[in-house]
Amino acid sequence: MYYIDPHIHMVSRTTDDYETLAKMGCVAVSEPAFWAGYDRGSVAGFRDYFEQLTRFESQRAADYGILHTTWLCINAKEAENVTLSREVLAMLPEFLDRPGVLGIGEIGLNKNTRNEAIVFLEHLDLAMQTDEQLLIHTPHLEDKYQGTRMILQMLSDDRRIHRDRVLVDHVEEHTVRPVLEQGFWAGITLYPVSKCTPQRAVDIIELYGPERLLVNSAGDWGPSKPTAVPDFILEMRRRGHAEQAIRRVVYENPLEFFSQSRGFDFTPPVN
Repeated sequence: MYYIDPHIHMVSRTTDDYETLAKMGCVAVSEPAFWAGYDRGSVAGFRDYFEQLTRFESQRAADYGILHTTWLCINAKEAENVTLSREVLAMLPEFLDRPGVLGIGEIGLNKNTRNEAIVFLEHLDLAMQTDEQLLIHTPHLEDKYQGTRMILQMLSDDRRIHRDRVLVDHVEEHTVRPVLEQGFWAGITLYPVSKCTPQRAVDIIELYGPERLLVNSAGDWGPSKPTAVPDFILEMRRRGHAEQAIRRVVYENPLEFFSQSRGFDFTPPVN
């Protein structure tokens, strides 16, 4: 079965991972800008990172028949530095029209601080000025519920935002309902030690149905698994779900969401 991974950090993966993904049926990946494992000290560091995402990484993926797309921003963890964040925001428009750039993300909150909220709102304003889609990071563990509520309120307060062009990621059992009820897309991240397991993700699909739900691996250099989406497919099959229902979640939903972006130039594979 062909699938799309809507959130995976391939800059932290080996070339062998691209080969494995291709063998498993992955035809496209979406890579949001994220934390490098340390706080970058200047806007020049982000410029180099955006060059890597928009030029080098797309070629690495293409060598294995995978379309690489990306999102650009300063991530929530480094957004605590408002001065640096504003320098990065001023630079972003230089990159937003490059091939494969889907929009602004992953923005959001990390520790739910005032500075993070300031930078989040300034990202939203830029996205509305440049007509970009949004990919939202919700906080980890104990900060997730409150952070998700804060994010949804800020999104809802901006009447310029089209909710069907916003993906709120890393939802779990206690946050998925308000995201869907308010008309946003919801992403379920499959991590081996945090967020959702494939089993819990299938539980959520069974409770809420497949509409506006995506699953992703968010594979990075920490404990993560780049082939987590195939694990989800296997669990759906194990429970007896029809192939069309599985395809809806892992292929058709991300295709529908990403197709709203002017940067998404995807040719479906021949069956």
